[in-house]
Amino acid sequence: NQAMGGSGHGSGCGLAEVIVFLLALVAGTGCSLTSKVLLDMEAEGMDGVTKKFEKPLFQTLGMFVGMCAALFIHAAVLAFKIPFPGYKHAKSVSKKKGYAAVGEVGEPEEEEMPSIPIWMYFLLIIPSLFDLAATALCMLGLLHVEVSIYQMLRGSAIIFVAILKHFVLRDKLRDFMWVGVGWNVVSIVLVGMTAMFSVEGGEDGEDNGKDPAKGVMLILAGAFVQSLQYAFEEKVMSMEVSAPPLLLIGMEGFWGTVVCIFVLYPICYALPGADVGGTMENPYDTIAMMQNSPELRQMFLFYFLSIFFYNALAVLVTFMLNSVWHAILDNFRPITVWGTDLFIFYCVTTSFGEKWTVWSWVQLGGMIVLFYGTAIYNAPHAGSLKLDGGILSCFCKFDYSDLEDEDEESQPLVPAGDATAAPYQSPYQSPFMTPNTLAKRRAAEKEVRRRLLPSSATPQSTQPFCARHFAHLFSSLVTGQGLHQGLPGWKLRLRDKLRRREENKKHE
Repeated sequence: NQAMGGSGHGSGCGLAEVIVFLLALVAGTGCSLTSKVLLDMEAEGMDGVTKKFEKPLFQTLGMFVGMCAALFIHAAVLAFKIPFPGYKHAKSVSKKKGYAAVGEVGEPEEEEMPSIPIWMYFLLIIPSLFDLAATALCMLGLLHVEVSIYQMLRGSAIIFVAILKHFVLRDKLRDFMWVGVGWNVVSIVLVGMTAMFSVEGGEDGEDNGKDPAKGVMLILAGAFVQSLQYAFEEKVMSMEVSAPPLLLIGMEGFWGTVVCIFVLYPICYALPGADVGGTMENPYDTIAMMQNSPELRQMFLFYFLSIFFYNALAVLVTFMLNSVWHAILDNFRPITVWGTDLFIFYCVTTSFGEKWTVWSWVQLGGMIVLFYGTAIYNAPHAGSLKLDGGILSCFCKFDYSDLEDEDEESQPLVPAGDATAAPYQSPYQSPFMTPNTLAKRRAAEKEVRRRLLPSSATPQSTQPFCARHFAHLFSSLVTGQGLHQGLPGWKLRLRDKLRRREENKKHE
């Protein structure tokens, strides 16, 4: 799995990796389910009327508050030197700086993490705004459709990402990838049909004020905004200065919380709507409903915790396996979300969950097509499907030899078993990595190694490099961002670091 996706850090898929992946899947499923359950729960509001807790903006705020919790974990990791992906802690080899303790001569001292410039904290507000807009639109759409349909429609982001990569980022897609995108379009049509035609109620297509067509459009709009976020992150966030993963997650949550409280809430309170007082969303009514319902507070706590644990575990999945498995994690969620929703309805309570209808067969077909298209798009990585002309390939055949050669020739950035050298794959990067991008970054990797490695260096497979430095440098070489006058400094620092490690090896 090391070379898989070009960005992985793990050395295999053992018991620990499986446990982390499953925990992340459970937490991600909990995010979607608790979100829908909260919208369907009832409580007494400030007007004395018992009604559903249809507060999409409050749920959006809750998501960002949950992400803010990562800041406390970030502080704890630094203060207590807790091992965590993306963090490097200096080893205290002596009480006096510059001297090694007795018996530790020749042991290289771990470098401290570089300081993060102030401008980085403010730059993170941009992806936070993208995420805020996408989440708010999807939450509004979730009011009108079932959570399983919501989860599948969010998979349409791969369609918009592919279009932006090809026409905006100029990262040309292979022909087989367009085949995968086409199948994803078919899946979105099937799932959208299910949402609009499976509504029980009158002939006007509405069920208790719900408009499935509106819900589908809002979720697709949210997926489009999410694809803009991916495009922005891949174009701009690939830079020389990197930040620890928990700090990135926490700062996105911080800026999202600030914008929600001081910008969106005043706007929604002033705009006309169906909430108490004729507003779009009344925060005072939200507070009253939370105070009047202990069950609502408990469910919101589950929602908060599931968001926090999903973000933390997703970082571990990317680190222990790779970014391709992070994308696979998101692809599994429609299955677990829909399956759990059906289980709740038939085995727990009919007040929540989702029942099986005749249109559920169409939705099932749409989900299978979604997986099929995504597997074609992600070829030739793990969990993908190569079109080799067989029946499963619909008799389509494409050449993957150049991509497979790249996989065979590319050495892993992080050697197996070297936990200290394994830094972090930023979440600010599109999970839909195209083969063209990977090929360009691998070519840049080989060129940098050729120029920077001393002639006496050992093979790359045994070199404990800092993969973060290479990852950001390769990304900069490909996107053209973050280079400018900083590239010579990078070369010097990388060269000096390699030489120091070679010298330390000679002393051992």
